[in-house]
Amino acid sequence: MKLTFLGAAGTVTGSKYLIESGSRRILVDCGLFQGRKQLRLRNWRPFSPDPSTLDAVVLTHAHLDHSGFLPVVVRSGFRGPVYCTAATRDLLGILLPDSARLQEEEAEFANRHRYSKHSPALPLYTEADARQALQLLRPVEWFTRVSPARGLEAEFSPAGHLLGAASVLVRSASCRILFSGDLGRSDDPVMRPPTPPPVAEWVVIESTYGDRRHPAVDAESELAALMSPVLQRGGVIVVPSFAVGRAQMLLHLITRLKARRAIADVPVFLNSPMATDATHVYDMHRDEHRLTAAECAAIRRTVRFVDSVEESKNLNRLTGPAIIVSASGMATGGRVLHHLKAFAPDERNLILFAGYQVAGTRGAAMLAGADTIKMLGEYIPVRAGVAQLQGLSAHADCDQLIAWLKSSAVASTQVFVTHGEPAASESLALRIDSELALQVTVPAEGRTILLESHHRS
Repeated sequence: MKLTFLGAAGTVTGSKYLIESGSRRILVDCGLFQGRKQLRLRNWRPFSPDPSTLDAVVLTHAHLDHSGFLPVVVRSGFRGPVYCTAATRDLLGILLPDSARLQEEEAEFANRHRYSKHSPALPLYTEADARQALQLLRPVEWFTRVSPARGLEAEFSPAGHLLGAASVLVRSASCRILFSGDLGRSDDPVMRPPTPPPVAEWVVIESTYGDRRHPAVDAESELAALMSPVLQRGGVIVVPSFAVGRAQMLLHLITRLKARRAIADVPVFLNSPMATDATHVYDMHRDEHRLTAAECAAIRRTVRFVDSVEESKNLNRLTGPAIIVSASGMATGGRVLHHLKAFAPDERNLILFAGYQVAGTRGAAMLAGADTIKMLGEYIPVRAGVAQLQGLSAHADCDQLIAWLKSSAVASTQVFVTHGEPAASESLALRIDSELALQVTVPAEGRTILLESHHRS
């Protein structure tokens, strides 16, 4: 069996791993490159291998850096099954069409205002491409083996992190390789902790927080401390948020804060149709997260869900105080750009980032103190306060990643550290080597490894 790293190698985005066993080929994850322009341009490169030669795709979870390239692969000739959990299927039904619509809208806006270097500007894929990809999804039960190709089996186990997120064990007659996917935290306010990993000779582990420990802060208290003074002075708080997972956590915490009067009783808006739909999916899969039916109902009573473009535009005329949660989480696109344009120039307001910001994104630039940010073809002054929540990460930190590896009767011959910035991946690799005494590699993109084992399943 051979493993090739087609993405998430040397970077924290674009997750793609090719497994070849004889003439059979499967792809584990099919993610978009996001963040810096140099990374995003990789999405436009011809994809190799030829998608029509793939037998199947296996997805660890629904976030676009793990799933968002699927419409391109399908448009390019892939017609096999795409295996994922049921909750991942439901979230992808929201995420992929929304991703396509966003790209189409941005291309149309760029063409209308003539600020793109390309004439015409084109979307990476269309909504029709996304909906064609959705037809190939095949939901799989937890801990149930499926056969994505002859001689190969895949099994999904809960990874925390996001609704439906899984670690995936792929096995042949002589080899077992485990893909961690994105691992969640044991102390996540919404998601349950990841399950201990099954035994495998080879492990591919993410390293988003491979060089960091999460601060010992209470997320709810941290949120109150940042929001309360802004609301008291009549400011508007704009929270760029990932629509799936992070938005639901934020709404839960804000609802709790308002209920116990830890922040002012101000209007709370969720301006993301995708996040609205995802919130309903969380209602549908309550057995996979910590929120009770009563807590889900409280969110619906507290939050005003914004759907129409006209309602979205009206929010930009708010004089405060108010809270607007809107996608996208790194301010790379979506309705939040219009809110940043409206509220970032006013020093009374606060731009509150709720998650990790990839280098090269607007979010990273604003947190670094940028005075102006280019968006929608203009340079917008940033006079509002800018802050980042430290306690809301949905990723396991370096200690939790090590603990996850330790929690199995590890039979690994080698661990591959991926899905992290270089410093994070190298730091985690050093700890795996020194603390677990396992062979460890930080692979480069495009590297192929021959996996050999004497294990018999």
